[in-house]
Amino acid sequence: MIDPYTPTRTPAAGHTVLVVEDDASIRTLLTSTLGVAGYDVVSAASGQEGMFEAGNRRPHLIVLDVMLPDTDGFRFTRDLRAQGVYTPVLFLTARNGVEDRIIGLSSGGDDYVTKPFHIQEVLLRIRAILRRSNAPASATGARPPLRYADLTLDEATHEVRRAGHLLKLSPTEFRLLACLMAHPERVLKKAEILQQVWRYDFSGDTRIVDTYVKNLRRRIDREPPVLIHTVRGVGYCLRLPRDETHAGAR
Repeated sequence: MIDPYTPTRTPAAGHTVLVVEDDASIRTLLTSTLGVAGYDVVSAASGQEGMFEAGNRRPHLIVLDVMLPDTDGFRFTRDLRAQGVYTPVLFLTARNGVEDRIIGLSSGGDDYVTKPFHIQEVLLRIRAILRRSNAPASATGARPPLRYADLTLDEATHEVRRAGHLLKLSPTEFRLLACLMAHPERVLKKAEILQQVWRYDFSGDTRIVDTYVKNLRRRIDREPPVLIHTVRGVGYCLRLPRDETHAGAR
């Protein structure tokens, strides 16, 4: 069992990256390149070894092969999230189908790179994930808590509460909710959400947004009133149902 934690936020050169990859040549390429780039690198050749290192070294990010000899990356990530560990995960996968990518991201991953990959792309994805997941509050200009109806999101403490109850969200789910709460009652197009939450698009693959919204609804809208609404053919909107009073809305 891994104790839940939030990785210490440090400058990029001080970040620890765990590489979980059973192919020795790819593992060597990744560890050596990341080391030259200034990262502290830990490597593992199996899921079991990777789980041990994740708990022992507490990395800031995990680069994770989907196909491992003793498990798969999706199950590995679900196990981490089930234990309350929300370290960002970058998948390396030879599965380039949309459904496989959606499954990976919905299991709690933050991004993916398909094999064969260019090492510079991996570096860019890592930097992007660390910027949006581990940036210090002082660098992002932490705002006062966002509130809508009985929902509260506090960027300083990274906490979300509904009707006073603390909700556990992955880093990506947290950013998605923050995006919706920053624009209450406004319909956000899927492409706009991709840009604001992921900071680049996935080759027009807006189904990723659908998957994350579905996951977010399971946590946010378990009890009425429903707050996250679909505007068919356009995108999503955070609002109270039309027949509800807007008292308490931000």
